[in-house]
Amino acid sequence: GKITGAPMVYVSGEEMTAYVMDLILTKWIEPHVDTRAWERFDLRAKNRDDTEDQVLRDVITAGKRLKAIFKEPTVTPTADQVKRLGLRKSWGSPNGAMRRGWNGITISRDTIHIEGVELGYKAPVYFERHAVGGEYSAGFKNVGRGKLVTTFTPSEGADAGKTIEVDARDITDAEAAVVTYHNPYDNVHDLARIFFGRCLEAKITPYVVTKKTVFKWQEPFWQIMKKVYDAEFKQKFVDAGVVKPGSELVHLLSDAATMKLVQWTQGGFGMAAHNYDGDVLTDELAQMHKSPGFITSNLVGVDENGVLIKEFEASHGTVADMDEARLRGEETSLNPLGMVEGLIGAMNHAANVHNVDKDRTHAFTAHMRKSIHELFREGKGTRDLSGPSGLTTEAFIDAVAERLDNH
Repeated sequence: GKITGAPMVYVSGEEMTAYVMDLILTKWIEPHVDTRAWERFDLRAKNRDDTEDQVLRDVITAGKRLKAIFKEPTVTPTADQVKRLGLRKSWGSPNGAMRRGWNGITISRDTIHIEGVELGYKAPVYFERHAVGGEYSAGFKNVGRGKLVTTFTPSEGADAGKTIEVDARDITDAEAAVVTYHNPYDNVHDLARIFFGRCLEAKITPYVVTKKTVFKWQEPFWQIMKKVYDAEFKQKFVDAGVVKPGSELVHLLSDAATMKLVQWTQGGFGMAAHNYDGDVLTDELAQMHKSPGFITSNLVGVDENGVLIKEFEASHGTVADMDEARLRGEETSLNPLGMVEGLIGAMNHAANVHNVDKDRTHAFTAHMRKSIHELFREGKGTRDLSGPSGLTTEAFIDAVAERLDNH
């Protein structure tokens, strides 16, 4: 009989990627997997507008309950799209709300590899981007000349209720921007365990990236990472032969990391960084490794009982220009691998967390990945890798479907 799909959240988006995922669900998944336990949500900009974003709140609630989420690329509408789609307002990116709602620890972004196909890095590169803090949730005000004082009032400890001055300065420009943000560091212990655990399993060398020489407030990030590494992982990395006996965890300054990503094309390393550095460096990683289509994107959060909540998506957007070509009746060739890796991750995590048809789910997702890789190796992939003789979007999906049906 069919594989029993474990309960998970399926979030649909729009444009080209939604079209492709609909085909994949119809031709690859539904014939082999009973997905009745999946809970589906429509996160198109129009539906977010129609529901006053209740749909996003529902996604977050369901994700907390089910722990496994797959999300198709979605549109964060520009001013132009707001007019064109007839929206009441521009709904912000759903990512921030998801990171907060699921107590985001890290966004894991890793290179995807196809044996026998040259991409960018030879061996895997793993990246851990702190999912919270930094500029993304900053408060700001555009001001003129005057005095700026930043204060803090502790809610516990000996100084509870007292006003402490963090910083005081004179603003002498007629036009200036004042910005306040903070980096929450309590969950960096969890980030460290996820990062070092993944690097150890893959036998790759971990590096911690900050700009702490200049941005002195980033020092605790490094200290926590090092403490966890020394206490829980150092000996394991030596025993596994990943690092030499007596070697220490290596810190890289973020500007050095930008150069290492270009130099170290052999791969076989991992980096962990703050939110903003992670954002920029993973874009560079994607560029070095052919395109965002060959990078995973996986948000890891945690519920109040310590169970990991994992949300999987592709690292690329909705590929609007290809969708316009498709709607004009032109041939397209979209590589679905990044999205399929996300779907595989969500299905596997759901099966593990809910202990539902685990072995058969893992066997099926592995076969799905293998079928895609085989076609690429045989030169029957999409045109980004197989050149002009490669298959169209639809022909490639049919080719994989055929291999899944014959299995």
